[in-house]
Amino acid sequence: MIVSSFGKTYHVTGWKIGYVAAPAVLTTEFRKVHQFNVFTVNTPMQHGLATYMADPQPYLQLAAFYQRKRDLFREGLARTRFRLLPSEGTYFQCVDISAVSDLAEAEFCLWLTEEIGVAAIPLSAFYGDGTDQRVVRFCFAKKDETLALSLERLAKL
Repeated sequence: MIVSSFGKTYHVTGWKIGYVAAPAVLTTEFRKVHQFNVFTVNTPMQHGLATYMADPQPYLQLAAFYQRKRDLFREGLARTRFRLLPSEGTYFQCVDISAVSDLAEAEFCLWLTEEIGVAAIPLSAFYGDGTDQRVVRFCFAKKDETLALSLERLAKL
């Protein structure tokens, strides 16, 4: 069973439209639960995706698009005190904040957003027990101008 999102695959992250692909025996069971969680996706979004998917070129160029953004962002972060962690197959860059701040991840992310104007997500938010590894993640699926401004601000830390 494959559960995925058009948002990540087609770079329309705010649309919140997903899909499931599976053998009929599994989708029959999946639909029994799905119908009580989500009825349907609004019609304009369905038409928008259908039109977008008619031309495969944007989708086929998406990997290179993200690779360029990742490389741009990693190159800029390399000039900061953050320690970059591996980033493959994603549009998030995780960094170790130990050399930048003594704050806990969540506190650091709030401070960073409010005082520096750059948003990050604490990895502790993804752990049921709030495990703090001193790691936060940045999203680099942004306009180049936004990335440049963020990198300029982060370089001052």
